[in-house]
Amino acid sequence: MARALIAEPDLLILDEPTNHIDTDTVEWLEEYLARLKGTLLLVTHDRYFLDRVVSHMIEIDRGKIYRHAGNYSAFLEVRAERELQTIAAEEARQNLLRKEMAWLRRGAQGRTTKQKAHVERVYALMDDRPDAPQRSVEIDLGARRIGKRVLEIKNLSKRYGARALIDNFNLELSASDRVGIVGPNGSGKSTLLNLIAGRLQPDNGIIRLGETIHIAYYDQESAGLNEELRVVDYIREAAEQIRGSDGALVAATQMLERFLFSPEAQWATIRTLSGGERRRLYLLRTLMFQPNLLLLDEPTNDLDIQTLTVLEDYIDTFQGVVIAVSHDRYFLDRVAQRIIAFEENGILVEYPGNYERYTEYRSRKQIATPPPQRVAAARPQPVAVKQRRLNYKERRELAALEQRVEQLETQKVTLGEELNTIGSNYERYQQLSDELTKIERELDQAVERWAELAEFTD
Repeated sequence: MARALIAEPDLLILDEPTNHIDTDTVEWLEEYLARLKGTLLLVTHDRYFLDRVVSHMIEIDRGKIYRHAGNYSAFLEVRAERELQTIAAEEARQNLLRKEMAWLRRGAQGRTTKQKAHVERVYALMDDRPDAPQRSVEIDLGARRIGKRVLEIKNLSKRYGARALIDNFNLELSASDRVGIVGPNGSGKSTLLNLIAGRLQPDNGIIRLGETIHIAYYDQESAGLNEELRVVDYIREAAEQIRGSDGALVAATQMLERFLFSPEAQWATIRTLSGGERRRLYLLRTLMFQPNLLLLDEPTNDLDIQTLTVLEDYIDTFQGVVIAVSHDRYFLDRVAQRIIAFEENGILVEYPGNYERYTEYRSRKQIATPPPQRVAAARPQPVAVKQRRLNYKERRELAALEQRVEQLETQKVTLGEELNTIGSNYERYQQLSDELTKIERELDQAVERWAELAEFTD
């Protein structure tokens, strides 16, 4: 990417430029491309990136190409309007077809040219069917029962040589938790998932899983994806039948069709699949074992937006715990309830809320911390200051604040959704708007107080 950018081309073509780069670099790239003098053509599934960088959208849908002015949000509005128009046109076609068929069934006495025209119109209406809607992945897979104890991490440390990736990290998760993990490339995010999955051993500390926990690990490298196998054999290698969310057993071939692998594609070797198809196949293999602790390492890489949307909906109803490492800010805003950020020297800090809430707190923290003064003299040695600890009352307040922040986030989302569908009821709109303002104010105060107390936790 660096080589492509420094060439200063008249036309810059980027194919999934945000894959495998961290969120800070993505934000830098957004700002750089916004100042680009030449023309930019890019393919990406990063929805925030599309919103902030592009001025036109090209959509490929069932063999047709559509061009839309505006960014991704504007494209969604136009596409929704087009789909409504398609539905209305199909209803009109069906109504006219019913009328013409009824006329023919009555059997007009004169077999005239007029009746022939009606017959031809019926055939034309029957042939003028709209294209079949674009299929999407159906993730209809069950999950195992989950107990009270899910995951407990105490004093976890991991080093590579002299470098500390994780230093004295503590975490406790309960049922239905949704955790997002962020940090620069190489900071140790995948290492943490590998430690939880048992692929690596810690230098110090304990990782304790509940007795009912069954882990599924959707890693970046699609480990175990044998490219020489046929698609159907790769799934059958794990199980001939897969249990769906309703408990019914489904044949491997049927489940593959739900993941958009046609009968012909199922007999192809994995090496012939595209990157997105391989990731979709690996996703099925990961989820088919009915996990209740799902580890996702950059799950949005190479998945199309339709599949991402289905995966996000699946996580909404997933009866288990999700820990996701991701640079996809939209994905983290959509699914995460807590953010764990890798900061300097192996320190991991937990923040309540989704990625947007994390960035708001980080911005406030950067504003509150003045930049260091440049001085010619040698820097004085820091004086060790004993950090105070929270007392019992403050620890209880911190725990209550975490729950309160989560409740307020949920209320904020609910009110926002209701505002979008309120219609012309102005009085109700004003009432909801006032409630939303009040909740946002309380949420900001709760997060600020939480941040003050969190500074003194171990």
